[in-house]
Amino acid sequence: MRLLAMREHTRFELRNKLKRAHAAADIEQALKSLSEQGLQSDERYTELYVELRRNKGYGPLRIRTELREKGVEGALIDIHVDENDAGWSSLLLQVVKKKYGAQPPVDQNDLARRGRFLSYRGFPSHLISAYLFSD
Repeated sequence: MRLLAMREHTRFELRNKLKRAHAAADIEQALKSLSEQGLQSDERYTELYVELRRNKGYGPLRIRTELREKGVEGALIDIHVDENDAGWSSLLLQVVKKKYGAQPPVDQNDLARRGRFLSYRGFPSHLISAYLFSD
């Protein structure tokens, strides 16, 4: 209960934190009880996490990878992270403007630098290419 009071956790995260001090059967029973009471929800966690990371300027590929690492099921990730959503391209433009300002790339090195940055941030290659080779 203390762990959930601080922030949302996935079922996977809670299981890993609790297995250090408790038996597996007790953990599963506690997780089931928390889920039934609505105190733990992977769906709620996923929704909040996607919104948080999106607001920080991360793209769908990075968010998807982070959620997988946190033990969220693929079907749940697919519901909340749609790579074809038009909002990702506007987010990419906002991230670029914040990092580089309104200045267009000046040379090939700058293009490559921007591409690597956007790739690291988790934007799909088709969006990166559309941004880099527009104009």
